[in-house]
Amino acid sequence: MYTFDREAYEKRMDWFKKARFGMFIHWGLYAIPARGEWVRSTEEIPKEDYMKYFEEFDPEGCDPAVWARAAKEAGMQYVVMTAKHHDGFCLFDSQYTEFKSTNTPCGRDFVAEFVEAVRKEGLKVGLYFSLLDWYHEDYPHYGDKNHPMRNNPAYTNENRDFNRYLTFMHNQVREICSNYGKLDLLWFDFSYDNLRGEAWKATELIQMVRELQPDVIIDNRLEVSGEGYGSLATGDPTPYHGDFATPEQMIPPEGIKDVNGKDMYWEACVTMNGNWGYHATDRYFKPSSMLIKKLVECVSKGGNMILNIGPDIHGNIPEPSARALKEIGAWMAGNSRSIYGCTRAGIPKPENGRITRNGKHIYFHLYENSIGPVPLMGISKEAVRSIRYLASGAEVPVSTSWVHSDYPDILFADLGPDPMLPDPVDTVLEIILK
Repeated sequence: MYTFDREAYEKRMDWFKKARFGMFIHWGLYAIPARGEWVRSTEEIPKEDYMKYFEEFDPEGCDPAVWARAAKEAGMQYVVMTAKHHDGFCLFDSQYTEFKSTNTPCGRDFVAEFVEAVRKEGLKVGLYFSLLDWYHEDYPHYGDKNHPMRNNPAYTNENRDFNRYLTFMHNQVREICSNYGKLDLLWFDFSYDNLRGEAWKATELIQMVRELQPDVIIDNRLEVSGEGYGSLATGDPTPYHGDFATPEQMIPPEGIKDVNGKDMYWEACVTMNGNWGYHATDRYFKPSSMLIKKLVECVSKGGNMILNIGPDIHGNIPEPSARALKEIGAWMAGNSRSIYGCTRAGIPKPENGRITRNGKHIYFHLYENSIGPVPLMGISKEAVRSIRYLASGAEVPVSTSWVHSDYPDILFADLGPDPMLPDPVDTVLEIILK
């Protein structure tokens, strides 16, 4: 019978709840066709046709140190890279498959290079591992919901042995948990239809992972996909419960709580455009101003945000993504204290922004100015020690103007005569309580 250890759980989650902001990296063979990481499935490409990308995979200029540095400069605290995505191609030197980067013309173990680069920047290291594998002969083909050959009756499932696949998959997880030093985060992806939980031999898998990496944080996708919260939310966690929920391409309207109303740990995984892997014609990039506000929204609801980059085949971060990372980093340079270690404020959301909090430090994120002094709803005048612009440290006086004399119980901040906020994206006021 599994017994959930709340104390051990909270201890391993401590860094995660403080970090709040991470980078996802989706990269592999699919960067060559450049139509997204699901290209083999969406276009139903046979294995034989997909192998041409394997044979030409030679990204000489790729330097994972560039990715790690970009994450650091953007203010991210952890980085997660795809060790293996659904196509089955491994960016690590697995002894259980020939379908790996060390067998391509480049001959490189990119996971080894990645973990070294991320650790050098002082960031937490995470690896993504797909539970699906469209390359392996024993993974279900015909009739499977996602397999590229799902509609091709020539790829019958006769003589495919799923238990043999599970042994293979567990062995690869053992490799990434054994061969690359301490992992801070392991991101499995994903469960669907009948392939959930014990269908993956999940209890056995997690027991192995915990033995090899006792402090690693694991997502909830052995049970669910981008939707669903997993068994931890039900109050009856399985041995393979996820440590955090993983809403995908959306931010929960009110954060996430378990069945008992207790806040759960969660991480919104978000792309910069519409795809995770490199897509040459997807130019619908979210502006940095939006991404900053969405990060703030996650934190204000008690969650993290992991923001994805999809490097091209040379390992280059697409220019719109690189530009957005720099702009986010410039904002974080002055305002990261309103993100790191912060959570819900316990104060209703104001009309002109959001609020994050770390103990006695309350952060009002102002997205627009008010006419006259700014009301700081939910805070007593008597409780305030100081008000500052977080980015500059400049004092913001408490307003004594007659214009709000009809509201004596509301605290107003005097931002001065300029109708324009110092930061047009998000001007942060730090209120320190007594």
